[in-house]
Amino acid sequence: MIKIIDPYGSGLVGDYTKAIKEFGLEVFTPDMFPEPNRAMRRGVVFAGRDLKIIAKCIKEKKPFYALSGIMPTNEQIHLGNKIVVENLAYFQKHGAKTFILVADLEAAAARGVSLEEGRRRALEFHIPAYLALGLDPKKTTFYFQSENKKVIHFAYEAAKKITLNEFRAVYGNAEPGRIMSAVTQIGDVLYPQFEERMPGIIPVGLDQDPHIRLARDVVKRMKTKKFFAVSSIYHKYTPSLDGSIKMSKSKPESCISLPEDPVAVCNKIRKALTGGRDTLEEHRRLGAVIEKDMVFELLKQHLIEDDDELNRIYEEYTTGRMTSGEIKQLACEKMTNFMNDFTTKLEKYKKIVDKLNFIKFS
Repeated sequence: MIKIIDPYGSGLVGDYTKAIKEFGLEVFTPDMFPEPNRAMRRGVVFAGRDLKIIAKCIKEKKPFYALSGIMPTNEQIHLGNKIVVENLAYFQKHGAKTFILVADLEAAAARGVSLEEGRRRALEFHIPAYLALGLDPKKTTFYFQSENKKVIHFAYEAAKKITLNEFRAVYGNAEPGRIMSAVTQIGDVLYPQFEERMPGIIPVGLDQDPHIRLARDVVKRMKTKKFFAVSSIYHKYTPSLDGSIKMSKSKPESCISLPEDPVAVCNKIRKALTGGRDTLEEHRRLGAVIEKDMVFELLKQHLIEDDDELNRIYEEYTTGRMTSGEIKQLACEKMTNFMNDFTTKLEKYKKIVDKLNFIKFS
């Protein structure tokens, strides 16, 4: 049985098929949505909840929203955050009203980051970084959790619908900071419906599923509110360069941060685990073991948009015509271009933060 997966723990999911079964998720297939993005087409997006209602909204051009949160606990993000933003941008492109909340209260309660420091990090880095990764600044609405009294008040209502034993079952324990963070997040994911009842979708990694489950349970128990239960869509973790299932800042030698010096990143890529054979002769004869290759995974998840180009690399690498050294060099070139582009856009969006659409609360 899979261990409890929670946003605060270190439990990892090795078997996504088992996760789908045990958490009651829907299997995602690329034909669910029009013009699926890179992560959707390549199996990186693997599951969700109530996806049909979102697909119907896109097809019939009905109102829906997409929402994600920024946890301002660090001065950088890592490559795994990129897929969340790209999925959010996908729904934005297909008509979703798009919201980004800065979870400064949660950062303070669960991670000890002051509201002032959380605000600074969000304005000076996180928000510009999310725009640099593809969100449209003119179509995105932002707010700070600590300023949104409606969300905070709703958290108290939501708390009355949850028992302590239920909270322990979902999260593994019931520390006061976690309880406050979780009930506040329920308010966040439902906040766009406070003004207009409509479906919403939350793109997340599987470790955030407890928040989604709890929010959906609360909606079921609030008969008079008539909220739509939020939908969700899940992506696989970006694996660590050493072969671990998830990139983690605790292993900086195998984690790619944004932004990061391209030379340093290329050094990490050159040391990454590949599926190359022990000798060149053996590699030419048998080809790479692609399932073990973290560099190909990097290309697949993040660095190559064109499917034909990726298929060509796959064919050459698995037949031995391309070596692990050559695929690493290719990844270095692609990563350098990406990192330079990201840094340029980051500096551009830092200059317009004060012009973005922040909700003003009285």
